[in-house]
Amino acid sequence: MSTPKFSEERLMQILLAPQVSEKATYIADKNEQVIFIVVPDATKLEIRAAVELLFRVQVDSVQVANVKGKVKRFGRAMGRRSSVRKAFVCLKPGQEISFAEGGSA
Repeated sequence: MSTPKFSEERLMQILLAPQVSEKATYIADKNEQVIFIVVPDATKLEIRAAVELLFRVQVDSVQVANVKGKVKRFGRAMGRRSSVRKAFVCLKPGQEISFAEGGSA
């Protein structure tokens, strides 16, 4: 299967932010996966290419999840949080992405 070519400009806009939480850290340690918030129209192949381009690692697989925004009250008014798309990126053995700062606490 040939890998499709994506524009580098598009790949630089795919990943919005890493998901850094207790659950994300647990998943990273246990399954060698990293969680990213991505643009809503990103495909698995685009996410894979973006991670490989930006972090210089080899990606094994990608799973995506669409998380619906919660309905919340703001005083009398009802509001809605934005929906997000999360990408669970499984890295090949021996690969690692670290978001921790270099300094010690």
